[in-house]
Amino acid sequence: MTDPHDDEDFSVGSLDLSDRAALRRVAGLSTELTDVTEVEYRQIRLETVVLVGVWTEGTLRDAERSLAELKRLAETAGSLVVDGLVQRRDRPDPATYIGSGKAKELRDVVVATGADTVICDGELTPGQLRKLEEVLKVKVVDRTWLILDIFAQHARSREAKAQVSLAQMQYLLPRLRGWGESLSRQGGGAGGSGGGVGTRGPGETKIETDRRRIRTSVARLRKEIKEMKVARETQRSDRRRHGVPSVVIAGYTNAGKSSLLNRFTGAGVLVDDSLFATLDPTVRKTHTPGGREFTVADTVGFVRHLPHQLVEAFRSTLEEVGEADLILHVVDGSDDEPEDQLTAVRAVLADIGAQHVPEIVVINKADAADPLVLARILRREPHSIAVSARTGEGIEALLTLVENDLPHGSVAIDVVIPYDRGDLVARAHREGDLIHVTHTDTGTHLTGHVPPALAADLAALPTP
Repeated sequence: MTDPHDDEDFSVGSLDLSDRAALRRVAGLSTELTDVTEVEYRQIRLETVVLVGVWTEGTLRDAERSLAELKRLAETAGSLVVDGLVQRRDRPDPATYIGSGKAKELRDVVVATGADTVICDGELTPGQLRKLEEVLKVKVVDRTWLILDIFAQHARSREAKAQVSLAQMQYLLPRLRGWGESLSRQGGGAGGSGGGVGTRGPGETKIETDRRRIRTSVARLRKEIKEMKVARETQRSDRRRHGVPSVVIAGYTNAGKSSLLNRFTGAGVLVDDSLFATLDPTVRKTHTPGGREFTVADTVGFVRHLPHQLVEAFRSTLEEVGEADLILHVVDGSDDEPEDQLTAVRAVLADIGAQHVPEIVVINKADAADPLVLARILRREPHSIAVSARTGEGIEALLTLVENDLPHGSVAIDVVIPYDRGDLVARAHREGDLIHVTHTDTGTHLTGHVPPALAADLAALPTP
């Protein structure tokens, strides 16, 4: 049964008390799979899940949009969604997230649908997780762990796997809990493993051992990521030394960032209509219409309430964004509320210190977008452009914008380069902003601006 609110935009205070407190079923949140092979590649057991969210602010439509996104996340993780419920509360219940009475009602829904998992649209405390599982008698997962699980499935490179593992362990550490006798199981003891003097006594409980192992793993992963960060910084400094400007493609998950990178460079990066298909940044070189060389990097997608453990673990990767010369902020123009995507992504950019980097808002999927929505964003975002990475519409105009926004060489030059140093002429064309190029009896005469490194090489040339 669905609520008749399709054409209404309920605000928090517009419902009667009884209606506000009720669990409201969200229409359209049942996954219909005709072929189980659609999710077999995920290599996990197909779980049947019920979604539940707490509506604390905004409109009912906002709450339902958030739960619809949770449905896409659950499906990306390989789950079968059988129901979705939203409850209006001033704040989540500190004990059971939705309150003890509503938790019992949710138990009835779980039994009726045959669900084996409940996913909550928020980050639960260890106590809330434990109490809900006691009441519901099924596994309870929150939004944070769901996103971490998706990242774990999609991680391919050694660095991405280490970053995801670190985020998962940081999440698990305060949530370790034992079942039955595992909490009191001891290591050592008088009749222990025969370790001799100094090894007997209370020993460690199972949960203490788990915590120690996780802390050891966290320390090891931090060290590995730090070493990988050094290699990444070396690559970045090498590009900067050669005066190659850097452009980073950032944006909401599934907004079309990889498609845009492929359209720019022909990189052949995986393009998949699923959330978080790209975790490993890809860096490629390409040219503007005027022949200016620059690097363009794809990045991991962002999402509302991106777990802070992930932001911290991926910080070394996300530093590509903070140190870029230009951000192409990709937005899904076919989304109902693309402004929400802009807000969510900018919040993460601010968190990683990239809010100062110049930005072009790229409204992708223009071929599938509502013209009124496109016009609205173009009006609100003065430095924006509508494109379609799928059809190529607007790509040339975007490259022209990029060319205009890239930083120009900071050192003025007026030099004649001997004809036997064509390599320097090529670098000047590639890295600099040339005003005049003429050919004389002694060499190529260049005026314009180039990066400091190239200016130093030109200054070292013998005087003709």
